[in-house]
Amino acid sequence: MPFGLFGRRSKAKRASTPEGTVVYAVGDVHGYLNLLQRVEAQIRSDMASRRAERTVVVYLGDYVDRGPASKGVVEHLMTAPLPDCEIVHLSGNHEQWMLQFLSDASVGRAWMRNGGQETLHSYGVSVSPGADDAAMEAAQAAFAKALPASHRRFLEAMPLSHREGDYFFAHAGVRPGVPLEEQTPQCLTWIREEFLYSSADFGAVVVHGHTPSHTPEEHPNRIAIDTGAFMSGILTAVVLDGERRLFMHS
Repeated sequence: MPFGLFGRRSKAKRASTPEGTVVYAVGDVHGYLNLLQRVEAQIRSDMASRRAERTVVVYLGDYVDRGPASKGVVEHLMTAPLPDCEIVHLSGNHEQWMLQFLSDASVGRAWMRNGGQETLHSYGVSVSPGADDAAMEAAQAAFAKALPASHRRFLEAMPLSHREGDYFFAHAGVRPGVPLEEQTPQCLTWIREEFLYSSADFGAVVVHGHTPSHTPEEHPNRIAIDTGAFMSGILTAVVLDGERRLFMHS
């Protein structure tokens, strides 16, 4: 999907977080720990000014691949860097790809071409995207050994969606016409055009990443906050406080 294909359009419909709850959603990090830490610093400052009864931080997935510090991002998230709030780490398609490679070396070449090579390097494993089957299997074995068990458990335990009031959070989006509770893992982590071009009421305003655009987008049925950090150097978060919204950028 080309960066910036989708531009800002009509504003999302009125929706609200639960009473007394402020939600922060963070877009696709893709191995850029420095950008993540900058956004988290803004969140901490904003949290102090709001003093909400309940604060929830939802990370929308794609923590790994493309950038130089995938291992560092995973380790950082595991330390719970934002205290005194509820944390939700959603899984994205790149986490799913990473875990799949551990059991199926045949996905390695596609994963490598889409940022997996950088993730392997961050864990001390080197392999070329054009490696033959034997080399890819060797890389798989080396990665399984290099990946800390705590990292694997953390990644495998990630949910695929989360709901807060009138907002539904998923990495990629949802399939129109399917109830939110019946969405498949494939749709929640991979869907694009069918979701992006739909004007349907999904049953909640969907907050998602996955498809980069130059600026965050507000639509009647969705809010998109993947601003292509790995290309633009801009990581975006959205603050949802009752019916109010505010965007933050690294």
